[in-house]
Amino acid sequence: MACYRSALPLGLFTFALLAGAGVKASELKPRTAKAFEHYEELTEARVKSELANPEQFLFLDSLPEEQRKEQIARVKSGQIYIQALSTKENDKKVEIPDGLVHHWIAVGFLPKARLDQVIGVAQDFNHHADYFKPDVQRSQLLSRDGRHFHVYFRFYRKTIVTAVYNTEFDVDFTSVNPTHQYSFAKAVRIAEVKNPGQKDEREEPVGKDRGFLWRLDLYTRYVEVDDGVFVQIEFLALSRSVPAIFAWLVNPYVKSVPREYLTNYIKQLNKAVNATPTEATVPAPTKE
Repeated sequence: MACYRSALPLGLFTFALLAGAGVKASELKPRTAKAFEHYEELTEARVKSELANPEQFLFLDSLPEEQRKEQIARVKSGQIYIQALSTKENDKKVEIPDGLVHHWIAVGFLPKARLDQVIGVAQDFNHHADYFKPDVQRSQLLSRDGRHFHVYFRFYRKTIVTAVYNTEFDVDFTSVNPTHQYSFAKAVRIAEVKNPGQKDEREEPVGKDRGFLWRLDLYTRYVEVDDGVFVQIEFLALSRSVPAIFAWLVNPYVKSVPREYLTNYIKQLNKAVNATPTEATVPAPTKE
């Protein structure tokens, strides 16, 4: 999955400065959620059309030929290709009232890796807290039905303030052919944790918290080639909107964080893959 240094939401980073400045609790409004769902539907329609064509499977495949070759060479040398995205409808911006969309894409390369290794790590949810700490404090595979997984994560991030979330995701993996796979991971529950680790720890009501993170989707693609595996992560999150008075301060921060986060994710994924055997196995769900 995407997203923490494994799949940590950008909304969590985005408003750390605002929280430190005293921004009060916020509530996810129905019109905000509905507008994001529409943005999400448009995005997924585009994603599915791309997945239907293995020759245009990666974002880099859509670039002009010379630029594509240049970027592939850079990615194979260890650089991470990162770009902000924006889904439009009829060439017009999709407005999200009282909300802010965080939409990014990253492509990295895991040299000498095999697809089964990478998928094995991606599906080894019980150990994501080991692979992607400290941003993932806890992880547990709650249930599995074939290639459908229901997973718990506790996300942690400390900037000016500390933010901790209990989350649950539905994750579905699909194999296109022996060298191409993809996964859709969608948060079905996100609850901010107040006073984490203390005796009075409790969850804030879902959708009624500081507004750092209300929604999160991760669309990940994997392509095996002769010398390794390309990993592409498309990150889509929703948080509260930025008050205009803070925009000058927050916007540069919003743009800088994804590069650090996505770069670290791919590096840690590569490290975890290198530590696994060629044919990784996925453990059975943990039963309590």
